Amino acid sequence: MQHLEFGAAVRHLRENTAPAAVGLAPGGRRVRGLRREELGELAGMSADYVRRLEQGRSHPSAGVVNAIARALRAGRADYERLCALAGYAAAEGQVPTDLGPGATRLLERFADTPMVVSDAAMNVVAVNSAFLALEHWNLTGDRWQWNVAWRAFRDPFEAFKQSEADADDHEAVLVTQLRNSLLRYPADTALAAMVDDLRSTSRRFDALWRAPRPVAAYESSATFTQSDGDSVTLVGNLIAIPGDDLAAVMLTAAPGSADEARLAELVGASEGRAVVEVGRQEEQPVSRHGVRVQGRPVGQEVSREVSRADLG
Repeated sequence: MQHLEFGAAVRHLRENTAPAAVGLAPGGRRVRGLRREELGELAGMSADYVRRLEQGRSHPSAGVVNAIARALRAGRADYERLCALAGYAAAEGQVPTDLGPGATRLLERFADTPMVVSDAAMNVVAVNSAFLALEHWNLTGDRWQWNVAWRAFRDPFEAFKQSEADADDHEAVLVTQLRNSLLRYPADTALAAMVDDLRSTSRRFDALWRAPRPVAAYESSATFTQSDGDSVTLVGNLIAIPGDDLAAVMLTAAPGSADEARLAELVGASEGRAVVEVGRQEEQPVSRHGVRVQGRPVGQEVSREVSRADLG
């Protein structure tokens, strides 16, 4: 009985979802709402599987429920009802963005190692002063300028260069993480909107979204060029911070190399050993990096909250 109720609920939502609401052209339709083929395309499943779900002939996984809710832009109430009919607990509504104690400790303990912390939507949450010393992050004025995935596919950093193989792995990891995050947070409309933007404007992103490429272990090399023309090549390793649903990328140089010496020089010339949170503070004093900062104690260190529109 529950299978039938779930299927009926999916069909009702599909038939009452305007094509324009999910980015589809409205013209030339004999039926209202979305076709099964369209829902399948948006949710990453076949039209036949959608039909079997609607007819109560298949039981969906939690991931399938999330994918359908996301594809239909279901509101929180409709999403929770779909989960209940399928026998699952609804996932949290929004991607958590707080810099938890685990991430803070990591940034503090590796103060001399460039590190950037992002949330499940790939938005930068915090960096340390060693990362700022790389002079890597430039502003675009776009609403998603602080999103790692959006910058990689839409507006790559001029001062950040990778080999073709490393760039391919980096992009594949970003897409995989966003796919997983949409399954966990299907009600996060900002995340869904950004993914829609990337799929409609980046052929590379859309191709990886349609056919994900697994990457066994993430270790990516990149060269960062500073304003004085010198550069440093570092290797990035991805570190999961599961308690806070955050991830950190730690950048290190080969031991004994010229890059290690160059990194030490850059970090040594940077100000303090601050944990720098990316926030929305306005009209704060400006540091030597062009960062508007606001002092706030974090453990034994100083935390700086900076505006997403001010950190350069």
